[in-house]
Amino acid sequence: MIGIILVTIVSVEAIGIMLLEMFGTDRQQANAFELDESFVKMAEVKTLLANQGLYNGLFGLLIIGTLLLLNGSPQTLMLELEMLFVFLAAVYGSLTAAKKIIVIQGLPAFIALIFLIF
Repeated sequence: MIGIILVTIVSVEAIGIMLLEMFGTDRQQANAFELDESFVKMAEVKTLLANQGLYNGLFGLLIIGTLLLLNGSPQTLMLELEMLFVFLAAVYGSLTAAKKIIVIQGLPAFIALIFLIF
């Protein structure tokens, strides 16, 4: 039960990240990703952030879909894979973008994965 609650939090967080990446102000995006505000104002960067946001939002919806449409061991297996993917993406993001991504996005997914497995 705790695992499902944590997974739900991860899905809501992914949708929140989508909103930030697609619709956040320049200042919000710069602060979140530890970038210069002048950089995130560039049209190309706006496009890249929106594209990344779309992926985050769709992933959040995939997690919600898994919760609603599957049950039993297929649901657990899918949720474990999804949490692993979120964690791995957070590891990569913390190495290539902002260090805090591992804590903000990776830690909740990792803890949810642990609760799903055990």
